[in-house]
Amino acid sequence: MKLVVGLGNPGRKYTATRHNVGFRVIDELAARFGLGRCRNRFDAEVIEAVLNGTQALLLRPQTYMNRSGSCVLAARDFYKLEYEELLVVCDDFNLPLAKLRVRPQGSAGGQKGLQDIIRCLGTERFARLRIGIGPLPEAWETADFVLSKFTEGEREPIDAAIVRAADAVVTWARDGLENCMNQFNAG
Repeated sequence: MKLVVGLGNPGRKYTATRHNVGFRVIDELAARFGLGRCRNRFDAEVIEAVLNGTQALLLRPQTYMNRSGSCVLAARDFYKLEYEELLVVCDDFNLPLAKLRVRPQGSAGGQKGLQDIIRCLGTERFARLRIGIGPLPEAWETADFVLSKFTEGEREPIDAAIVRAADAVVTWARDGLENCMNQFNAG
């Protein structure tokens, strides 16, 4: 069993914001591989899936970004998963728009959802897939930028990045983290 967590904020007003690209990757995976209906569990929306032969739980925390850790911890503990079976998908304003970066572990790098997951799990030892939403414009506050919507010119590249990120998740689940990094960090 793999646990794939897509970070974002619940509610209509956040749907198309930069901060919600993790939710969009979960939606893409659910559309392709989901089994049955979305359930509410662990303060999250949960969808069971089979990612090219690998059983997975797709999780969208409903606790807001900066409180994502409690539901990740609850799901991990309930299914008794090892850290190697967890992948967190999130935005990163330090990466150029639509660039993907897969890492086996590391700091939160200013991402509040990752920061809370690290705090709740007590470790940085879990994989993460970051999707570039940047760069942060000089005159913008970080919170205003990540909660803004993509411009018309940014929509096509970010839509393509969401599809590529879903492909990266499938590669991670099927072929392992190193293969995923080799394939998706290059571009």
